[in-house]
Amino acid sequence: MTRARVTLVVVAAVLGVTALCAGAADLPLIGDPAPAFEVNTTQGPIKFPDDYSGKWVILFSHPADFTPVCTTEFMTFASMNDQFRQLDCELIGLSIDSNYSHIAWLRKIQELEFNGMKDLRVTFPVIEDLSMKVANMYGMVQPGADSTHAVRAVFFIDPQATVRALMYYPASAGRNFHEIMRLLIALQTADKHNVATPANWEPGDDVIIPPPGSCGTAETRVEGAGDDYYCLDWFLCLKKLAESEIAVPDGEW
Repeated sequence: MTRARVTLVVVAAVLGVTALCAGAADLPLIGDPAPAFEVNTTQGPIKFPDDYSGKWVILFSHPADFTPVCTTEFMTFASMNDQFRQLDCELIGLSIDSNYSHIAWLRKIQELEFNGMKDLRVTFPVIEDLSMKVANMYGMVQPGADSTHAVRAVFFIDPQATVRALMYYPASAGRNFHEIMRLLIALQTADKHNVATPANWEPGDDVIIPPPGSCGTAETRVEGAGDDYYCLDWFLCLKKLAESEIAVPDGEW
């Protein structure tokens, strides 16, 4: 090989790696539109967000099929799928594996038992992403951790196809599913009632009402709380919501 050809190959390789890293570093942030995609999945082709119009979506990635932590996570997602649907939320999984690998792994999951979970069928779609197209769109491939596998990412996407929250976990740590459900309920509660949720909030706890937008409102809050709220100070007031006002799924989570 001539020196010119060697130089050309090296330059091409560097440009390719640079492009890959640049794509992997790019990710939608809170408030951004969720990137659209058309993909093949274990449930057939899907077009996102069109196929999920009016629904919440939790889009999540895992490093690889047939890996131990991912297996426990998929068993947990499968066991909670009906609970997410009660909140009008659909699950979409992803890894940089083929559909054949996904299907074989999901069939194996049906045979396993973990923490009282067994006979589980994964009925939500799992994206075949061998090209890493969707993973790179969502910043799921992070070269500092692994340039060929996705990290454990979770994107909360609202019915307007806007990213509302995101989480990242390393390969060694499984996700906290109580927190995933809790955050979804908190987001939906905040949207429905124009409130915020304080630290360590759980459904049924008091919620925070918006801070005052004028000096007059602030003064009123200093002088005394209203009929349906109480104040710790003018900028921090809370109120109770009736159980019927907060959507929660059936059963434990």
